[in-house]
Amino acid sequence: MDVEKTLKENKMRVTKNRISILKILDESDTGVTAEYIFKEVREKKEKIDLSTIYRTLEILYEKDILNKFDIGEGRYNYILKNKCHKHTICCHLCHKKIQIDCPLFQVEEIIKSKTGFTFVEKEIKLKCICEECRENETLDNVNSKEEWEILKSE
Repeated sequence: MDVEKTLKENKMRVTKNRISILKILDESDTGVTAEYIFKEVREKKEKIDLSTIYRTLEILYEKDILNKFDIGEGRYNYILKNKCHKHTICCHLCHKKIQIDCPLFQVEEIIKSKTGFTFVEKEIKLKCICEECRENETLDNVNSKEEWEILKSE
């Protein structure tokens, strides 16, 4: 990743701190916390405040350069968007497709932060139905309007 180019393309000032933060994010294959970035920057003998890291991460998130994942207890992990892969989910009934960011990363980070466990294998099978089909499917399975109103209110 060309850090300076990324900052310029997003109309951000190119500063030493922003370059350092983006380089650490670029070097990491997993999500990292602001505290991790702070520790890494300090090990490189660079001076930076933790508050600067938080502000910079928030700006990068707002500029859609990175993803921010809530890992619980008011803590977040950050990963560059170009390091996240996408999944296509498909409606089981109408086959409409949409793309989403991989949710497994967030699940893995939550499990790791709460238990210390890391995934050895990742496999999840989901069967999805879009909102429109869910509403139509419910109506098709109901015999009368009265039944529909009862089901709808539950």
